[in-house]
Amino acid sequence: MRVRFAPSPTGHLHVGNARTALFNWLFARQQGATFILRIEDTDLERHEPGSEAQIFQDLRWLGLDWDEGPDVGGPLGPYRQSERMVVYRKHAQRLLAEGKAYLCFCTAEELEQERKRALAEHRSPRYSGKCRALDPKAAAVRRQAGEAAAIRLHVPEHPIRFHDLVHGEVEFAHEVVSDPIILRSSGLPVYNYVVVIDDALMKITHVIRGDDHLSNTPKQVALYEALGWTPPEFAHLSTILGADRERLSKRHGATSLENFREMGVLPEALMNYLSLLGWAPTGGDREIFTKDELLKEFSLARVTASPAIFDFEKLYWINRQFMKQAGTKRVAELSLPFFAKAGWMAGQPEAAARAWFEKVVELLAPSVDRLEQLLERGALIFAYDAKAALAAPDNADVLAWEKTRAVIEAFCRRVPAGQALTVDAFKSIVNEVKAETGAKGKELYHPIRLVITGSHSGPEFDKLIPILEEGSGLKLPKHVKSVRERAEEFVKA
Repeated sequence: MRVRFAPSPTGHLHVGNARTALFNWLFARQQGATFILRIEDTDLERHEPGSEAQIFQDLRWLGLDWDEGPDVGGPLGPYRQSERMVVYRKHAQRLLAEGKAYLCFCTAEELEQERKRALAEHRSPRYSGKCRALDPKAAAVRRQAGEAAAIRLHVPEHPIRFHDLVHGEVEFAHEVVSDPIILRSSGLPVYNYVVVIDDALMKITHVIRGDDHLSNTPKQVALYEALGWTPPEFAHLSTILGADRERLSKRHGATSLENFREMGVLPEALMNYLSLLGWAPTGGDREIFTKDELLKEFSLARVTASPAIFDFEKLYWINRQFMKQAGTKRVAELSLPFFAKAGWMAGQPEAAARAWFEKVVELLAPSVDRLEQLLERGALIFAYDAKAALAAPDNADVLAWEKTRAVIEAFCRRVPAGQALTVDAFKSIVNEVKAETGAKGKELYHPIRLVITGSHSGPEFDKLIPILEEGSGLKLPKHVKSVRERAEEFVKA
């Protein structure tokens, strides 16, 4: 068995295409089939430089590999359509010679007039077939004389049927196919033609793709019949929708693998979530799967035809579970580029700074569901600003409490100068402030937390204070202020 993923290099890899790649890969690895990566780059106008390399990077980041492709080679290449033009023209000429295709001299203007006339008459716009009756020899003479001509497939007048592994038996009337162009007058082949040539010559046995291609399939089946080749098995995956039940697009938020990588979604979490879009595992409502578990569990028989809703919060919840499983060291390693970009950490910190940063991540990670949120949480460590804390609307109520000023003054006065503040020393200071001011509970701890973190909520003091004191002694791109430095700044502010 052989399957393929065939993206066009026209931009970043969308989650819909990534889901298609994943299902092909899962099927191939589970069935011991060959997984092929083919680049469909005949659409020169939409081709974006660098997109092919981006596709390779995105797929590998997601955890997918391939057995044949442009970068790894293989026995049935080349694996870029732009390198297969001779093959396409050869088979188009064969169809002409066998009378299964014909030359069409209709101009773009004529075809547009036909389309408008059909719409005005409330008919489905399709090619009238006016060039089908031309004498082949006379048509060949016209083309040799320099007249522009496309090549159209002559579709037999019978229904086109095929079995789909997701949708079951599918039938289209032959009129729907409407003698499609296979080779434009410019000599460039069209998608529905080249995909058949490639799939047949690369011996693809199963075509697993999005159901937006379902309407293309009758044209492709007609081509298989004309060429005398057996069509592959088809499996058309359900459409991915946004929360508004419209097709997922940029207006819904992140839609590309690059977007999710930049947000700090782990690849194994995204793989897990994408697998659940249009596929139902056995055994109830289980939602967390490792890659190996997916390989054991996945089955095309359990792929559903119903549209899948992309739930961002569900993805983030899954990501949080995988962040817990990943462990502090890996999460810290993956988070470091975010902090380095913000200027808070070096890209390659010294051993002491790296060990300290792991403590930071261990403190902050339980409260986030993607890596980018660690920056927001990390601001209390790296970006302390007393003036901003005093001006923050969220802190207004605490600052207005009757005992807040006394608590802050008593605490700041007692923080020792010239030495690191230990947790035990901090507890003693708090008890002294409590005795002096009579404050307790929130009245005591919220003002002190304001001084230390700039907010009235945050991590436990027992874990935070050692991190602040140790960090203030390290050589970091962004100096971490000690508790003493924070107290002094708060008093001045």
